[in-house]
Amino acid sequence: MTVTPPPETLRAPLVVEFPFTRSLGPVQSAFLTGLRDRTLLGVRTEAGRILVPPVEYDPETAAELRELVALGDTGTVTTWAWNPEPRPGQPLATPFAWVLVRPDGADTALLHVLDVPGPEAVRTGMRVRIRWAAEREGAITDIACFEPYEGTPAQPRPRPHDGVFDDPVTGIVTPARLDYDYTPGRAQTAWLRSLAERRTVGERCPSCAKVYVPPRGACPTCGVATTERVEVGPRGTVTTFCIVNIKARHLDIEVPYVYAHIALDGAGLALHGRIGGIPYDQVRMGMRVEPVWTEGGRYPDHYRPSGEPDADYDTYKELL
Repeated sequence: MTVTPPPETLRAPLVVEFPFTRSLGPVQSAFLTGLRDRTLLGVRTEAGRILVPPVEYDPETAAELRELVALGDTGTVTTWAWNPEPRPGQPLATPFAWVLVRPDGADTALLHVLDVPGPEAVRTGMRVRIRWAAEREGAITDIACFEPYEGTPAQPRPRPHDGVFDDPVTGIVTPARLDYDYTPGRAQTAWLRSLAERRTVGERCPSCAKVYVPPRGACPTCGVATTERVEVGPRGTVTTFCIVNIKARHLDIEVPYVYAHIALDGAGLALHGRIGGIPYDQVRMGMRVEPVWTEGGRYPDHYRPSGEPDADYDTYKELL
């Protein structure tokens, strides 16, 4: 007996990237401005513990904290992990150790990186000091890294600091980025392959008979696998819509335009699509539409009126 291998599942690298902007309160503003000026600040709690990085509220009592202290630039490694393959955007381009460093005089540790030639050069309890970045702007990256240090503590005890600096940093923009491989699975792989042929294929639930487009591989209502493939559309009905008045970044579509839920003929679920070929204020529920493909497009660019009479409300009310 010959066993037919399953079709190859699609796989694609994806990147989610955005800037995260936040304003700073008085404690974090002083901390980051201090780094810019080569000063490491902590904060003292009511119990007398020194926390670094400083926080605005005591994690044990929730009391507001404002008593800042300046610490030296030396400390002790309390734990570490070796990173043999740095990723883009990490503090160092060469292999390094992630370390928790307790600055001299502090009761907590700061997460940063240690620049050493290999894991054999790292140990818990080793002495280190800050290597300041050549150019500083008021960010944690103003500490370029920690490096081994065999000398005496630069400042063994914390000293009071009023947290006042010239031109304080009041906000930061932190880029966030996530690289990952997306695998759509069996059902959506088949759906994407059908779109490449300008067809739309869903899957029918064997229990309730609902046709899911895009297919999910299982019916979320009945909890059973869906395997029967059903071609739907290409025409469909606008079940509901909205008018978009804000132009999206990197999207070459003039506003206003209409984005709609469209129930393709034979589908048990409406999908999203842009409506074109008609003034935005003439789009309506029940309007019959058909897909418009562009050269090389892997999915319909938009939907336009098909010229058919509007669908009766009763034919799509369950799909709203």
